[in-house]
Amino acid sequence: MVTVKACANIALVKYWGKRDSALNLPAAGSLSLTLGALVTETSVEFDRSLAEDELVLDGAATDNARVTGFLDLVRDRAKLPARARVTTENHFPTASGLASSASGFAALALAASRAAGLDLPPAELSALARRGSGSAARSIFGGFVRMRAEGDAHAEPVSSPLIDKVRMVVAIVGGGAPKSHGSRDAMEHTTQTSPLYKAWLDLVPKDLAAAEAAVANGDLEALGEIAEGSSFAMHACALAARPAIVYWQPPTVSLLARVRELRKGGTAAWATIDAGPHVKVLTTAEDAGEVRRELFDVDGETDVIVSEPGGPAQVVS
Repeated sequence: MVTVKACANIALVKYWGKRDSALNLPAAGSLSLTLGALVTETSVEFDRSLAEDELVLDGAATDNARVTGFLDLVRDRAKLPARARVTTENHFPTASGLASSASGFAALALAASRAAGLDLPPAELSALARRGSGSAARSIFGGFVRMRAEGDAHAEPVSSPLIDKVRMVVAIVGGGAPKSHGSRDAMEHTTQTSPLYKAWLDLVPKDLAAAEAAVANGDLEALGEIAEGSSFAMHACALAARPAIVYWQPPTVSLLARVRELRKGGTAAWATIDAGPHVKVLTTAEDAGEVRRELFDVDGETDVIVSEPGGPAQVVS
């Protein structure tokens, strides 16, 4: 049995849309920050006595079709016929827009490959994780991470002088209940029906280049502005789909207003939202406490988490 811990990541330049759904290849690149406070722990054990794969998620036996499809990729590569016993726990809300699929499939990729006797280099491991969830390719690495759209679409870490001072404050809305639209289906629906989708694809490379420059130069203000703009553009694209994909709830709007008030008052605070109602705020270590206190006062939020940058996926036993 191999046990792995991996951290979720939050895209600052968003990933939204695929050029190949079967292979989970993104239509454009992305840039993310791995979060140390959002952790998934996964154990994998291959057992020839099993008739089928078994998955226990957060303490409950769960449908294993998606996991079995992913494990088949590992079995094919390792030439291993045995089925697997998988136990995974998210130490934060599952399937609610907090990137649990990213940390989950990153952890599964490393645990399953090692349990099958494979020792994949980071780029190959990242490309494997992508087959389970596009954003999982980024959770193989810690800190700032760039996801490539071309080729095998693996991710790679990006060094930055910001890494020691940046923080992410995560305001959870609605108790972290499962979201109404799964990311995969929502992306596909947006791709097919949103009149803004082409404009979104044209925007991403420009945002990505500017964000990479900001990360390299240690310019948090520039990075925050790009991240907030990328988030709003992604949601505008989804809102324009027919019928619309709407992830925001009333507290989401209130939280966004509070972030703007904080920034107007001189606090480092830039918002980003993924496929869910929760608001994540890019800030500094010095301002994180104030941001947390202010967001905690907003009606409708149910928890506020302050996270340092997280490390790469790692084997713990």
